[in-house]
Order: sequence, then C-alpha cells, then structure tokens
Amino acid sequence: MHKGIIISLALITGVGLFGIYAWHSPIEPINPQQNSAFTPQEIALGKTLASAGYCGTCHTAPDGQQYAGNYQMHTEFGTIYTSNITPDEKTGIGSWSLKAFERAMRSGVSRDGHHLLPAFPYEHFNKMSAEDIKAIYAYIMTSIPAVNQVKEENGIPFPLNIRWLQAGWKLLFADTSEFAKQSDKSEDWNRGAYLSEGLAHCGACHTPRNAVGAEDYDNMYAGAAIDGWYAPSLTASNPAPLPWQAEDFYEYLSTGNSTYHDSAGGPMAPVVHAGLSALSSDDLMAISLYFADKAGSVEQNIKNNEALLSAINAQQALPDLRLDKGANLYAAACQSCHYSGQDMVKGRPLLALGSSLHLDEPTNLINVILDGFRADQGIHGVVMPAFRQAFTDEDIATIAAYLRQSAGEKAWPNLISKVGEVRRQPQFAH
Repeated sequence: MHKGIIISLALITGVGLFGIYAWHSPIEPINPQQNSAFTPQEIALGKTLASAGYCGTCHTAPDGQQYAGNYQMHTEFGTIYTSNITPDEKTGIGSWSLKAFERAMRSGVSRDGHHLLPAFPYEHFNKMSAEDIKAIYAYIMTSIPAVNQVKEENGIPFPLNIRWLQAGWKLLFADTSEFAKQSDKSEDWNRGAYLSEGLAHCGACHTPRNAVGAEDYDNMYAGAAIDGWYAPSLTASNPAPLPWQAEDFYEYLSTGNSTYHDSAGGPMAPVVHAGLSALSSDDLMAISLYFADKAGSVEQNIKNNEALLSAINAQQALPDLRLDKGANLYAAACQSCHYSGQDMVKGRPLLALGSSLHLDEPTNLINVILDGFRADQGIHGVVMPAFRQAFTDEDIATIAAYLRQSAGEKAWPNLISKVGEVRRQPQFAH
C-alpha cells in the first residue's frame, strides 16, 4: 500500500478514535420537583461541603446573586466567567440530574455533553466520595434560590475556545485518579489529605502550572501565581524563616492569621472566612496535620528559634531615619502596628517572619501596602489601612526595599515598575 495512503488512514483512524473519546452524550433533563427525596442530614452536610469547596466564592459575582455565576476569572488564556449553578431550569442547573451533576464534578463534562474548562477543578472534585457529591447537589437543588441569569461569554481566543479540544487536554494532563488512603499515615492525616486534595482543591492555587495551564503534579503545592497574587509554597520550600507547624496551619485556617507567619489576604481571605470556616475543628486540624507533614515541620519551641530572635533584633535596630527614606516611611506609617517584642501580638505580624518578604517577587507585599486588609480579611477585628492613594509607586517601592533588606534578603529588581504593574492590575474582587 502506498505510504501516503497508510499515513492518511492512520490520521483518519486517530481523529476518529479521538472523536469517540471526546464525545459525550447529553444526559436527559429532569423536572426539578424530582429533587425532593433528600434527607435534612444530606442537605446540612451539603451546605458545609459547598462552603468548604468555595462554590459560592467562585460562582457569585461581586454584588451578584448567590451562585448565579458571572464571576470573572482572569487567566493567561483570557477571561473566564463562571456558570450559573442555581436550580434555575433555563440558565442554571435546575434540570440537571444527580448523574449529570456527578459527571461534571468528576470529569468536567456538562449535562449537554460539552467539555468544561479546567478553571473548574474537576480533577480535585473527582477525589470526593459519591456521598459528598450527592450532598452538595442536594443542598444546591433544595436550598439555593433559582436565579435566571445568562452566563457571559468567555473572553478566550480561538482556537482555545473550541470545547472538544479540552478532551485532548484532559487526555494529556488531567489527573483522573480517585482518592486513595495511605496505609502508612494516620486516619487524621488521610482525612486532611482527602479534604485538601479533593473538596478544598488547595493545589488548584498552590501548585505551579505548565505552559498549557495544567497543574505540575511533580511540584505539588510548590507555590504559584493566582489572581494577581502569589500563593506561597505549602511544602518545606516555603521561604518563611520559621517552619510552618501543625498549630500554625490550624491557627491560620481557623482565624485568618498565624502569629508567627502571615494573615489571609487576597484570594486566601474568602478561602478561610467564607469557606473552610464551615468545617469542624477536627477537620481543620486534619488539614493542618496533612500540610505540616508536607512542610516537613518538626515540633519545636518557636520562642527560642534563632530566626525569630534575629527578626526581632533586626526590627528594633532601626537605621537613622534622617538618612534612610524607606525606614522613615515605615516608621511613620507602619511601625506602630507591626512592632513586636519577644511576645508576639496576634494580628499585628512581625513582617520579617512572613513569606511575603522572602518570596522571589514582591507582588504580595505590594498588594498589601496598596490595599491593606479589610475587616473580612486576616483576623477579625483587625484592619490595615490602604495606602493606594497616599503613597506613590516610588514610596511603596522604597518601603518594600527597606523591608526586604531588613529581612536579610537580596534586593528585588525593578521595584518601582513592579509597583506600577501591580497597581494597574484588576483588584481581587472578593
């Protein structure tokens, strides 16, 4: 047979096989009244899980109606608008059966058969149990008001907007494995792993991605840029001077602040306050134990840690304010709240201990100086003023340079231009 014919047949066969793999049949719609057989216990569990999975955070636009979608997600591939997942029959998922909902959660395929974009973290939700997925479905279908709101068109250029191409992406990059307990770990550790890898989908923000937007599972939780911020590493590679221990993770996740580390700002604030806060203390501790293990932390007396003592001493040894403009601005605008001695003050962190000053780029620090912390961020009852209008780019760069130097790190390059870049980017909506 002629070589060209063989190649042509091979291509046709390959396209045909891919088409079979990529195609998914629609699932018949249902009458929403069929969704009346759920128990109160299932619905209550679903409410907790939906909160901990940030369903409302991602599917509610600023000042929009709950779960009605059109929240803007800015990605390297264009702007994505989230879907309406209220039980509205025409524009939401009111006509979706449990089977259709579970298929979307596990494989990223809509009821009508089209592929969902990987901004929807089905790779993580696939690790959830059938009972937990059913509970979320029960809660949405019985407790969320139906809202008739058409989804905005995504701003994704051709050919990335061709949905069946997502099948190829899934085939090459998606992790479709189910959650499997590790026999050499405790029940609490496994519970934390189940919640973190599945429902809470922590890796969706904290794991770096490759050139086509797939999570780099060889560097799970190693840190990544997200929504104009940087989600720091949750492993031993985190650059913070003090190791994250289980009690630090628990304090952070339950209050929005860790005394010896950071406060929850930017995209992390709603994760803590509008999401994980729904979980029990036992579940939060399980997550904390899981990540403490990932961070390789060893229980120790933090108060005697050399890094802590060094940070306190460096903070107290201010340079001559008449000669150092950065120190002068910091003393005038920041020091009264961020000054700590041996006994740390919760909610008023010693900045040299946070990861923001030790990351390779200054985005998080700049964001915090520009926009501060609202009452719904960080620890409840403590706010930080925004300096977006009060300080110029040069002022913020000068403060950042001073803090970076006082933390014992090499200077960040091109700081003034970086401040301008961060100032111009869309502000995180939640």
